[in-house]
Amino acid sequence: MQLNFIANTAQPSASGQTIAVIDPSDGQPFDAIQRSNAADMDAAVRAARHCFDSSWQKFSAAERGKLLMRLSQRVAQGVDELTLLEQRDCGKPTRQARADALALARYFEFYAGACDKLHGDTIPYMDGYSVLTWREPHGVTGHVIPWNYPMQIFGRSVGGALAAGNACVVKPAEDACLSLIRVAQMAAEVGFPAGAINIVTGYGHEVGDALAHHPGIDHISFTGSPAVGTLIAQVAAERHCPVTLELGGKSPQIVFADADLDAALPAIVNAIVQNAGQTCSAGSRLLVEQSIYEALLVRLGALFEALKAGPASLDLDLGPLIRQSQQQRVWDFLSDAQAANIPMVAQGQVVDAAPETGFYQAPTLLRDVPVTHRLAQQEIFGPVLCVMAFRDEDHAVELANATRFGLVAGVWTNDGARQFRMARRVHSGQVFINNYGAGGGVELPFGGVKSSGYGREKGLEALHSFTTLKTVAFRHG
Repeated sequence: MQLNFIANTAQPSASGQTIAVIDPSDGQPFDAIQRSNAADMDAAVRAARHCFDSSWQKFSAAERGKLLMRLSQRVAQGVDELTLLEQRDCGKPTRQARADALALARYFEFYAGACDKLHGDTIPYMDGYSVLTWREPHGVTGHVIPWNYPMQIFGRSVGGALAAGNACVVKPAEDACLSLIRVAQMAAEVGFPAGAINIVTGYGHEVGDALAHHPGIDHISFTGSPAVGTLIAQVAAERHCPVTLELGGKSPQIVFADADLDAALPAIVNAIVQNAGQTCSAGSRLLVEQSIYEALLVRLGALFEALKAGPASLDLDLGPLIRQSQQQRVWDFLSDAQAANIPMVAQGQVVDAAPETGFYQAPTLLRDVPVTHRLAQQEIFGPVLCVMAFRDEDHAVELANATRFGLVAGVWTNDGARQFRMARRVHSGQVFINNYGAGGGVELPFGGVKSSGYGREKGLEALHSFTTLKTVAFRHG
């Protein structure tokens, strides 16, 4: 049984209740986490506040950097352990789980080096005055971490907040807690003070709601659905608490006739099957210039038919979906496609070794998806790629911008002028030209526009969200 981690100690929930941990590969419980409530959240916030007031804010930037580097090294040493935890808890194939653990180590390494690079400015002002700005931590930051990439999002969110000098309270998704509890334990092992990192598990409507309402939380970082993000922003606004929101996407990949298809096609496939399509930045809409539409679908269909889904331990192209309700959600979308006579070009396979009780979905390629259909407008969060044709550049831009989301876009063309035009015209927080994801670089600011949220995580830009700016004006003489 897993306990909460508060002030560097394992603690049971105040309710005494637990939640079963389910292995998505077979649908069977194998562990339990705490079903926490507002009392547990209050204990975590108080621990974080005590840590910040008594010790953490007194650490120099260099000292914080050294601790984060030690944590990076400890995570790197424990990659195999974290890989196995993530594989079973989230259903990730071994390669993906391992990549996430390595990315977590890299996030801590990056923010370790960033701690003493967070500078203010001096501002020219009236004669007889000197004016400067300081970047200061909020104090206690709250982090609501989703189930699809718990380690990576913990790294970019909590790593940045710690680098800026905040103490952190983390509410993981109830479907994906195990790796984060272990990382918090590792932080204590390498010398983080009690209360710097606190993990409280439970349901969103109970302990997540308590985090959003708690007056001791000075900033909230949330990654999840637009609906829940709206609720958190509304609650936070009642007490003027700043938030950073990453709320998903319906990201287009735009392929022009002059594109290098040998480079584009593998990236297009990976962008929709990685993590079984359960990725906020999944390239879930494929926009193809009309003149190459049919030929591209032939090649892409063959790639889809070769894809295999199965238990995480088999390390296939994709593992299971996270839970049965997510599997049902994907099934509902595919039923709608069938009812609307949307053609299916190709489908991969679920291997025979996959238990019937697991939450599997074969990768599916759909063509001629109407731009107004919910398949083209809403996040499916599964391995379903929706393809549509465009006539020219203006039509491509129109289709790309035709959803409420604006998280990521990919553009595939060898026309240099068009590359810049498209990067300007597509409404998106990130635009990748002739690549998609750029290796997930931790240095690259990440966030969205429109209903994909606001604020940025990753890179040095994230440190601005996790700090406040203080202006100091001296009169002298």
